Amino acid sequence: METDNTTLVSEFLLTGLRYRQEWQIPLFLMFLTVYLMTMMGNLGLIVLIWNDSQLHIPMYLFLGSLAFIDATLSSTVTPKMLFDFFSKNKIISFTECMIQFFFFAIGVTTECFLLACMAYDRYVAICKPLQYPVIMSNKLCFRLSVSSYGAGIIHAFLHIGLLLRLTFCNDNVIPHFYCDIEPLFKISCTDPSINILIVFIFAGSIQVVTIMTVLVSYTLVLFTVLKKKSLEGIRKAFSTCGAHLLCVALYYGPLLFIYVRPGEAQSGGQDMTYSVFYMIIIPLLNPIIYSLRNRKVIDSLIKILKRNI
Repeated sequence: METDNTTLVSEFLLTGLRYRQEWQIPLFLMFLTVYLMTMMGNLGLIVLIWNDSQLHIPMYLFLGSLAFIDATLSSTVTPKMLFDFFSKNKIISFTECMIQFFFFAIGVTTECFLLACMAYDRYVAICKPLQYPVIMSNKLCFRLSVSSYGAGIIHAFLHIGLLLRLTFCNDNVIPHFYCDIEPLFKISCTDPSINILIVFIFAGSIQVVTIMTVLVSYTLVLFTVLKKKSLEGIRKAFSTCGAHLLCVALYYGPLLFIYVRPGEAQSGGQDMTYSVFYMIIIPLLNPIIYSLRNRKVIDSLIKILKRNI
């Protein structure tokens, strides 16, 4: 509630990453390089899948959707962070803050569902290979991808709607390098208990459901693979599933720590470290892990390179 001594803020001040002054330029160059490599890797993968008709199957269509989300997620935060390296006042308006969090929430939620869809796709491909063309049609793949984006948008609107009920007065310093929901709760003049509960329920439910889908899918894959007598088939299955499980573990670990835990356990410094990992590093690693371990993607890349030389 606004009083004579309370002024509602229209902009926030981001503290940014914590580092010594002598590390400013090296860190800027490092994150700029990571961002450029992330965009080149993910957008390159999308172009590769788009141009090669042999890759127009569910596995690679999901991979293309994941690459798009990774590029979007990284672009939501990294350019602003790079600009703030040399900005004396790391200011972001209230509207820009809400927009940044909105696209962040879409990206994080959509990626959770896409990883679950990819796990289900691998389950059908390995456990029911004869039925795979019927079950996992491109039409179903498209519907699952659209549903993942739809879930991300709905989830983002839910939290934005609840954020708009909060008021921010006097203290406008966000101890982070982007507008995340937890730091906003800390500086709110309105009691954010409802918001915290909704984050715990919905973020927790989404992560539990998608993680369980991944674990159940790959448990069934493991049982099926171990029954096979072909060493080549076992090696191929473990290679494909191992890459996916690695990406899932790297992605979900920080998210579970930040959003599905008691409020008393929150630590700004650790949160920032984990955020850097899943917002900047993971979008770089995903196309590398998936592409370098996939023979079809490499063959397609070589074919395109030869065509243009």
